Amino acid sequence: MTTKVTIGPATLYLGDALDILPRLEPGIAALITDPPYSSGGMTRGDRMQGTASKYVSTGATRAAHNVEFMGDNRDQRSWQFWMSLWLTLAQSKLKPGAYALCFTDWRQLPALTDVFQAGGLVWRGLVPWDKTESSRAPHTGYFRHQCEYVVWGSNGPLPAAEHGGPWPGLVRERVNHRTKLHMTGKPVELMERLVACADPGGVILDPFMGSASTGVAALKKGRQFVGIEKSPHYFDVACKRIELLLSEEAMKAAT
Repeated sequence: MTTKVTIGPATLYLGDALDILPRLEPGIAALITDPPYSSGGMTRGDRMQGTASKYVSTGATRAAHNVEFMGDNRDQRSWQFWMSLWLTLAQSKLKPGAYALCFTDWRQLPALTDVFQAGGLVWRGLVPWDKTESSRAPHTGYFRHQCEYVVWGSNGPLPAAEHGGPWPGLVRERVNHRTKLHMTGKPVELMERLVACADPGGVILDPFMGSASTGVAALKKGRQFVGIEKSPHYFDVACKRIELLLSEEAMKAAT
């Protein structure tokens, strides 16, 4: 069963992306998303652990934003197959020349560059996200895993943008755990940098919206937003977050 909620220029769906993507209207200006990585280890046993065990530092699992999320326990072959499925569906809803940006970590980076293209998109490069030296540190003797990566490209040929760019090829933005609303939520400041690629007023699609960091950034930058989330908990968080943002902006406009 699917729930659809419209909040101003945002349309939020509770359900599975594979079910909802075929129902969307075409003409989307940008796909910007952070799907489950199914990472946290190199073996199937590692990946089958709970998300808190894989992604949260010891002692921090009780934080309010560290609620377990779905879809992060696939083995490598099933993850790649699933990624190709939803990317193909999403690509069919993008307008020609639309941008596509997808987050990943170092383990899944090589596979994502393949499935990105298998989904019908043109791969054009990487944008590292430098989480700064405040990121979770490994033990001594390791290099810090302080970067995640955005695989980016387009739906077919990419004409010169009339609204901006070139945009930074690396974004340095720390994670503030006090403001997080999702275990692996991205900073809104980071997402604001990324949504700038979409046409002003255009629709940004996030099939795995989590707590709607992409949606908040999209609305703050004058874009529309369509988000899909499978977890009822995070769907509720996203709805409340979008409602709060629009209420605050309405109050500012009235003063």
